[in-house]
Amino acid sequence: MADREHRTVFVTVGTTCFDALVMAVDSPEVKKALLQKGYSNLLIQMGRGTYVPLKVSGDATLQVDHFTFSPSIADNMRTASLVISHADLALAGSGSIFETLRLGKPLIVVVNEDLMDNHQSELAEELAERKHLFCARPQTLGETIRAMDLETLVPYEPGDAKPVVTLINRFLGFPVD
Repeated sequence: MADREHRTVFVTVGTTCFDALVMAVDSPEVKKALLQKGYSNLLIQMGRGTYVPLKVSGDATLQVDHFTFSPSIADNMRTASLVISHADLALAGSGSIFETLRLGKPLIVVVNEDLMDNHQSELAEELAERKHLFCARPQTLGETIRAMDLETLVPYEPGDAKPVVTLINRFLGFPVD
């Protein structure tokens, strides 16, 4: 395995509790899909969740590790080959979605359907429709990984915020120019 290129999948739930996402990436179905796509390592930032993923090691399996919090996940995002994130669309520029897109990393956004509002889902789906990322639910994550073609992704241009601002304003019910 020493000659096999290490390709890491970094999963982040931020400061939230999103056990459904952590459980999904810990499932045999998702791990198998990641292995089939050539990923070798899975690093899960599990936030305030109570579900603890299994750490699996061995030549034929995904190397899995996890942690709750870190002062910064920037290095994890920078070194990842694929990021799987909760739908964090913080507008202050620190949201994991826009940070991952700024880094030019392939991204799967997993929507937490237990949250009360649907704005994050709508925005993530719009960015997926524009082919900047892939969008999934915890129960469809394995299928999304199996079907994803990274060549179809379109780089996000962070210099042009107007389309995103317009989209956010429309969802929030503000006037759109």
